[in-house]
Amino acid sequence: MDTRLTDFRNFLFLAWDHLRLPEPTRIQYDIAQYLQNGPKRLCIQAFRGVGKSWITSAFVCHQLLMDPTKNILVVSASKQRADDFSTFTLRLIEEMEILRHLRPRENQRNSKIAFDVGPAPASHAPSVTSRGITGQITGARADLIVADDVESLNNSMTQTMRDKLSESIKEFDAVLKPGGRIAYLGTPQTEFSIYTVLRERGYDLRIWPAKIPDEKTRRNLGDSLAPTIASEASEPGTPTDPQRFDEMDLAEREASYGRAGFALQFMLDTSLSDMDRYPLKLGDLVVMNLNDHEGPEKVIWSAAPDLVDKDLPNVGFNGDRYYRPMQVQGDWQPYTGSVMAIDPSGRGTDETAYAVVKMLNSQLFVLEAGGLKGGYEEETLKKLSVIARRQSVNQIIVESNFGDGMFSALLKPVLARIYPCTIEEVRHNIQKERRIIDTLEPVISSHRLIFDRKVIEKDYASTQALPPEKALQYQLMYQLSRVTRLKGALIHDDRLDVLSMAVGYWAEQMAADRDRLILSKRDEALNDELERFMDNVISRPPKALRWMNG
Repeated sequence: MDTRLTDFRNFLFLAWDHLRLPEPTRIQYDIAQYLQNGPKRLCIQAFRGVGKSWITSAFVCHQLLMDPTKNILVVSASKQRADDFSTFTLRLIEEMEILRHLRPRENQRNSKIAFDVGPAPASHAPSVTSRGITGQITGARADLIVADDVESLNNSMTQTMRDKLSESIKEFDAVLKPGGRIAYLGTPQTEFSIYTVLRERGYDLRIWPAKIPDEKTRRNLGDSLAPTIASEASEPGTPTDPQRFDEMDLAEREASYGRAGFALQFMLDTSLSDMDRYPLKLGDLVVMNLNDHEGPEKVIWSAAPDLVDKDLPNVGFNGDRYYRPMQVQGDWQPYTGSVMAIDPSGRGTDETAYAVVKMLNSQLFVLEAGGLKGGYEEETLKKLSVIARRQSVNQIIVESNFGDGMFSALLKPVLARIYPCTIEEVRHNIQKERRIIDTLEPVISSHRLIFDRKVIEKDYASTQALPPEKALQYQLMYQLSRVTRLKGALIHDDRLDVLSMAVGYWAEQMAADRDRLILSKRDEALNDELERFMDNVISRPPKALRWMNG
């Protein structure tokens, strides 16, 4: 064997040449060098599209070329993804002349799920095995575990999912042979990616962002930033791998992903050092079972651990939880009003968003919220009218900035048939993100916004038919926890916008202190009871008769 092949970078060049790809880029060679000579436990985070999986497939071939007795386990978020990795690896072995002697023999395993290489000795474990992270890993044995994108949007969307994934990857230590290696490849899917906790478990983390980071991003990435990029003298914002993505390409991707998405997918920055960027917290809400007609006089909030609602899908940040009320005081009484806000589609979105918010004693109760397909269609208008009837809505508010009154004009005759109700159009001139936060933050931070549990459940379920990368963006609770004061902070904000419209409607009436209102009502009820006592027991003349008699 040519001694030059002991350097994986030389083998990578041959593999790329076989695949008729351009010569590996500087970043790809750097990843290859770290993959071969890095520590036993390592994590490679590189921008999406750099070719991490292809490089590592070639590395698996190289490892078997150097030592055919090795057992390698490939684990991905889905079984299909892992199978694709092993299938590509097997094709390289079958097609590259230099690997001809590694082709499986007739009496050996030979499938995309598990295969042996020719010189491998008899063993319970195949030379290469592919598994999904949710499948059965225990029982396998491996000298090298490749965890290729074990985190995906599908398995890291909620806090419960992230906790489950974090436990699943602990199984790797049970199947790793003494002296074996574990290599994670991935791109963070959420701000609290599982990759960020790997350092606490003894892994070395190395990061290759798509652009030269500025000082703030450098501080966030710390010593995990790849040395070749950390020592780069180019201006911040310069592409680190222009052969893959030039400045124009990266600018287009940033516009498509949004700032937060681009920071995760291409700059690998999961830092949330400035938590004030996200002023609305799910943990400040109160979540409970409500009914459509009556609400509790007073709801007491608390962040006690035993009040965490663990059954609800939580798309908030790590540590952000839904809380049940600590106490509900007083009687359940009819709501004093019900308002429905609507934001018609037709402005770059494919759904009409709505929210129904009711008021009682300066507390706001969210009874319904979501999005409907279409905007001006008869079916959509009927559904909105039925919701208004079911929730006994007193007032409907319609966003008119881009509708020119057309939506209201179409909705009125439908409402007249199903549920006659007053419609008011509102127009906003303040920057949307600032207006939303300024409206919602005082109410949420004072724990006066109470959600029906069904609203959160339906909000999560309503987007599950969408691709994972879009499902989160349309969810109200995701929008609520990710909005910032920066213009364009969210790709989609319609559901959050209508919630802020409905809450803003009640803003003036909420100025009154809810405790004072409760006491005032009780004093009034007590006075009425005393009057009835005087009238009935002492046989005093009624108040009206006493007044007439002077």
